[in-house]
Amino acid sequence: MRPATLQEAAALLKAQQAPIRPIGGGTKPWIVSRDEAVLETGGLDRILEHNVGDFTAVLEAGVPFADAQRTFAEHGQRLAWDPPDPGGATIGGIVATADSGPLRHRYGGVRDLVVGINVVLSDGTIAKAGGKVIKNVAGYDLAKLFAGSHGTLGLIGSVAVRLHPLPDRTATVAIERDDPDELLAVVLEHARRPLEADRFDVTWQDGRGRMLLEFSGASAHQQAERVGTVSDVDWDDVRALQRGTVVVKVSGRPTDLPDVIRAASAHGGTVVSRAALGLSWIALPDATGVAAVRQALSPRHCAVLDGINEVPEAAPGQAVMERLKARFDPARIFRPGSFVGGI
Repeated sequence: MRPATLQEAAALLKAQQAPIRPIGGGTKPWIVSRDEAVLETGGLDRILEHNVGDFTAVLEAGVPFADAQRTFAEHGQRLAWDPPDPGGATIGGIVATADSGPLRHRYGGVRDLVVGINVVLSDGTIAKAGGKVIKNVAGYDLAKLFAGSHGTLGLIGSVAVRLHPLPDRTATVAIERDDPDELLAVVLEHARRPLEADRFDVTWQDGRGRMLLEFSGASAHQQAERVGTVSDVDWDDVRALQRGTVVVKVSGRPTDLPDVIRAASAHGGTVVSRAALGLSWIALPDATGVAAVRQALSPRHCAVLDGINEVPEAAPGQAVMERLKARFDPARIFRPGSFVGGI
């Protein structure tokens, strides 16, 4: 199934009796799949509006992220998401998986830049929430509910997003440490400083850690030099550390960083962390170390992303999520049994 309009998608879903799985760019093969029909969003590939003066845009779910960024860049703007797979990801796929990157430090997560959304429910109903302006009170914030729902509540048809100026210059500082505790001390020191960094990440590879801070704008180099020496850092390589043969995402506190590094190192893994936010990704060479990593980091929440096709464990708020699933998808058409706790 590959609808070309929201109305066509609604008609398909209204007639659908068997489970389906929405798919965008196909950049996340680790998402649990069962015997489901595939609903491709590639036909929903239009940029419906670009309000340059208001710094907003409305895009259909199947618009390739890279194409949207090129369009915005022509007007000196950008959508401040930087997912690990920017070349293949689609707008709807990024929202459905809430797949953020290092820019989250300054601009917030994926859901924070979505100001409106259109979705198609399993009975063919087209539902709308939010609007096309940054400040609106157009009903409940349905966009935040669908962001990160992994296609289990309905089909995201289009989203309205907030844009930001495209910086004309950037500068990155890298501070290295080979001891996890010393690395954490550096991170906490700079997290307390009034720095206007766009990106603030930590990496750990081959027994050595780096704290990375990127600044942008006319004063980027001056801001960076107040922290350290400007370095040549490829942020594509940093984002790529969120992907691997097997990846475990750890949600905890900033002070968990040394434990995360030691758990990863014990099994030949690498780490990239939004350390100031307490989020880390451990890339392992294979699946043999997953159980040990989870045990070492318990009770922190660990979710296996790449490499293992498994249903995520039940999480706090499980009962609420089950009620939401029953309300939005009572027929259990969208990826049944594949989300948190088997929802």
